[in-house]
Amino acid sequence: MKGDPRKLGFATRAIHAGQPPDPRTGAVAVPIYQTSTYVQKGLGEPAEFEYARVQNPTRTALELNVAALENGASGHAFASGMSAIACLMTLLKSGDHAVCSRNVYGGTYRYFTHLLEPYKVSFSWVDTTDLAAVEAAMRPETKMVYIETPTNPVMDISDVAAIAGLAHRRGALMAVDNTFLSPYLQRPLELGADFAVHSTTKYLNGHSDSIGGVLVAKSQEHGDWFAFVQKSEGAVMSPFDAFLVLRGIKTLPVRMERSEENARAVVDFLVRHPKVEKVLYPGLPDHPGHALQARQAAGFGAMITIEMGSFAAAKAMLDRMQVMSFAESLGGVESLISHPASMTHASVPAERRAELGLTDGMVRLSVGIEDVEDLLADLEQALAAV
Repeated sequence: MKGDPRKLGFATRAIHAGQPPDPRTGAVAVPIYQTSTYVQKGLGEPAEFEYARVQNPTRTALELNVAALENGASGHAFASGMSAIACLMTLLKSGDHAVCSRNVYGGTYRYFTHLLEPYKVSFSWVDTTDLAAVEAAMRPETKMVYIETPTNPVMDISDVAAIAGLAHRRGALMAVDNTFLSPYLQRPLELGADFAVHSTTKYLNGHSDSIGGVLVAKSQEHGDWFAFVQKSEGAVMSPFDAFLVLRGIKTLPVRMERSEENARAVVDFLVRHPKVEKVLYPGLPDHPGHALQARQAAGFGAMITIEMGSFAAAKAMLDRMQVMSFAESLGGVESLISHPASMTHASVPAERRAELGLTDGMVRLSVGIEDVEDLLADLEQALAAV
């Protein structure tokens, strides 16, 4: 692809950005450069690729691609989503403070509280749907505001542009975990955020066959620092995983559209079912964040959380699922169903889960691209056991 990718549509960028035909063979798919090192021309002659921890052509293609999708200055691919978050948090030092969404992925909460707090980085966990609460939590030493929107799994929606403006006025940076929606539906950097982070394991890869993460910076200055961290810490994505994510991104728009279409049908079914006490989905008109989500994103996604009322009811349902797979993770072509309290958020103390409204009766659905009639039939027969 020639020219500025930012002038092209999203689907075109997803297929072509960062991926010119291979100069030696003309291959349209970026090759898997499975090498640890590269022959250099001569002493004192720097080369583009010298050592694979620092640079790899397959990984570089993915980094350029995701940066183009998020409209950032640079992208950086890591061995996991948590590795990407760890790189982001190197911007903070001992004595610094961050304001965070009170409901985030359990692994993020674990990393911040168990690994960073002992190094005297402090965190305030607030309801980031409430701008006044975010402002009240800011301190002179606050260096970052970190949010998820929608949050995992209670589906809180926060105003990215308003929070970014507040953070910047107070001299802080602002980061958004954009995993749930992907850049196809939401682009935080365009809304004012400084960073977008993804678990590429989820929607970007989309096929449940790769673990990875990516961090996109709005400024080249921050991008240069993240590249230095990649080089120094070495938690980089493998060439094969980069190849898999690049392959997955090519179909991201069509997968997201089909998943969301299926999710809307599933939501319509669930809100009418007598065994389901509550449905949490931003696409519902009565969801508190519905209007905001419609304003700051191009869709509502395919993640749904339901309240079954008790652990026993949730278990009775989950034990009967046949088409939807009972498993951790999300964002694949296959529908997955999970129990957040004992799976993704097991590392969050029970009392804190209670404060968040994350109950033992909650079930989270990641709706895939199967025939929707089969998904509805599966839910019908499983709920009949409750």
